Amino acid sequence: MKRTGLFALIALALGGMGAAQAQDYSNWYIAPRVGAVIPDSARNTETSLFTGLGIGYWATPNFAVDFEWTLNNADYENDSPRRNHEWESVGLGVSGRYFFGEQGSAWRPYVMGGLGALRHAPVSGFLLKPNKVNGWDPAATLGVGVQYNFGDRTAFRGEIAGRYDRDNNSVATENHFVDAIASVGLVINFGGAAPAAPESKPVEQPVTPPTSCRDLDDDKDGVNNCDDRCPNTAAGTIVGPDGCDQIVTIDLRGVNFKFDRPKSSEKDITPTLQEPTSESLAILDQAVDTLKRYPNVRVEVAGHTDSVGTDQYNQGLSERRARIVYDYLTSHGIDASRLSGPVGFGESKPLDTNSTKEGRARNRRTELGVEK
Repeated sequence: MKRTGLFALIALALGGMGAAQAQDYSNWYIAPRVGAVIPDSARNTETSLFTGLGIGYWATPNFAVDFEWTLNNADYENDSPRRNHEWESVGLGVSGRYFFGEQGSAWRPYVMGGLGALRHAPVSGFLLKPNKVNGWDPAATLGVGVQYNFGDRTAFRGEIAGRYDRDNNSVATENHFVDAIASVGLVINFGGAAPAAPESKPVEQPVTPPTSCRDLDDDKDGVNNCDDRCPNTAAGTIVGPDGCDQIVTIDLRGVNFKFDRPKSSEKDITPTLQEPTSESLAILDQAVDTLKRYPNVRVEVAGHTDSVGTDQYNQGLSERRARIVYDYLTSHGIDASRLSGPVGFGESKPLDTNSTKEGRARNRRTELGVEK
């Protein structure tokens, strides 16, 4: 390719900057450059014009990869009396550039390294020297440079590099050369800024909703300030839905047991209750409902008997009655921490006379005593 053709490509790339500005950013860019090759003295060629055209990709905000085509045509030394004596070198390669500093900095120094291949074609009018042949040879490049960012889409690069060329075709007595390359060029991003460094997203603070009286309970009685008509009740006071003192009574009258029931092995309360059992169960369920409506209430579960039998036997029987009611309450959702006992009082606290059948039936009972 002639130099004029490469210059036309560079001009085309520069002319496309306006169109690139209208696009969304991609990590790709184009990088035309121009400079000079200072050849290894063993080449016997003069310093020559160097041109290159690269396609690059920002892999990270600090690392870019370039795929590049290069060209330089050199005259032989001491060859001025002759015409059309050119040494053409065409290169293809890939290089990586690591940039220092923050992505948004104006000046960013970098180091580079690359691998590729060079094709050398000596031309001497109609004569081709017999010890010179065309061929592709491996090459490696190391260098340093600096990039200046004009804006989001364009930047200037200046670079100095050494190129090792494993060339055993060009000169019969040599098999490698080290050339110096100094160049300047442009970086034209396709559509926008180079990739920004990852930004940590700010931690979003939870929005605290405004506090209302329904969210407050200053006296800790379980009733919010909006509904609390007695806002300064003492700690531990049993209150109603309005926050005021509440006298709670839990009456189990009507829940009576059959004679000598429950037995030691009985766990189900239903068959141990005096008929009609449905009425006794309804009273027990009302007690459960009352305890759930007043979660601060604690009760003692106590069992009692009539006077038939020995004191020792009646003591155990009263304890069994307290236990079976205790278990009924906990199995229906009342936490055991709200219940004290179960305790038995035997025949020591009769509710009615033990002289009649009806009185003895009323004495065979369990009570819930509300604790203050």
